[in-house]
Amino acid sequence: MKIGVLGAGAFGTALAVALAREGQEVGLWARDPDQAARLQTERRNERRLPGVDLPETVSVSAEIASVAQAEILLLAVPMQQMAGLLIQHRAALDGRALIGCAKGIDLASGRGPTQIIGEACPKAVPAILTGPSFAADIARGLPTALTLACGDDARGEELQGALSTPVLRLYRTSDTVGAELGGALKNVVAIAAGVVMGAGLGDSARAALMTRGFAEMNRLALALGARAETLSGLSGFGDLVLTCTSTQSRNFRFGHALGKGEAFDPSTTVEGAATAKAVSQLAKKRGIDMPIANMVGALVDRNITVAEAVSTLLARPLRKE
Repeated sequence: MKIGVLGAGAFGTALAVALAREGQEVGLWARDPDQAARLQTERRNERRLPGVDLPETVSVSAEIASVAQAEILLLAVPMQQMAGLLIQHRAALDGRALIGCAKGIDLASGRGPTQIIGEACPKAVPAILTGPSFAADIARGLPTALTLACGDDARGEELQGALSTPVLRLYRTSDTVGAELGGALKNVVAIAAGVVMGAGLGDSARAALMTRGFAEMNRLALALGARAETLSGLSGFGDLVLTCTSTQSRNFRFGHALGKGEAFDPSTTVEGAATAKAVSQLAKKRGIDMPIANMVGALVDRNITVAEAVSTLLARPLRKE
């Protein structure tokens, strides 16, 4: 069974490498023809994933139709680009198993990956792959556990078997809402954790922020139909711990730069920045209290300073936990 990966960034390349190590044929699509040609020739993605060789069973192309012939397609593209990609290439992609690998909420529609997939490609089998992982760890074959969420549990079991390897362990759930929101919301909290550390507020403050952030994640996710056990699993709590405590996290590094008042590389995708604004809009419509997400959204838009954000959060009324 051939597998295709759409998106030759760090995570897409890492997934292609990890799956191909077992002799699996993997097609990797790069949007830029020059990048595709370079990857196919040099067998390395030095800019995004230095020091990792592409196995011979990985073929790279800028022609999406050739990669889309695979039965399983992993969508390793940024959340804010996913809808446009699916609509543009609907004819080639519809009817396949389409697995979103982005962790975020579409700013234009307020929807997560599986909803975006289902609307753009109604004949597809939508799923999401998420959980605590860094591209470098996956590419180097370090043990990693992820959540695979698919509303059709029988198809989910097939995908679980096809995508698991001896060191990439997938746990299955049918709770796509919980898996999507866990992965999306933890990025917002990770930005806030980075702000805390960048501003020099200390580890105790970060622990408090993570705890209250996890409460916010549950508050919104449960209101939208997620299951509590999903948020307590890999795609929620597990990913939250990883991204709030490691400088490998782009969201954490972005928040750290905000906290220190430093510039951040604009070419680096930070899913939590757009997600924070989408979450604030969604929570407001639902009447759900999301103070940390609101502060992150305001910081991203430069509508508030770090000092003002901290003061606002600390001034909130005392209450029961």
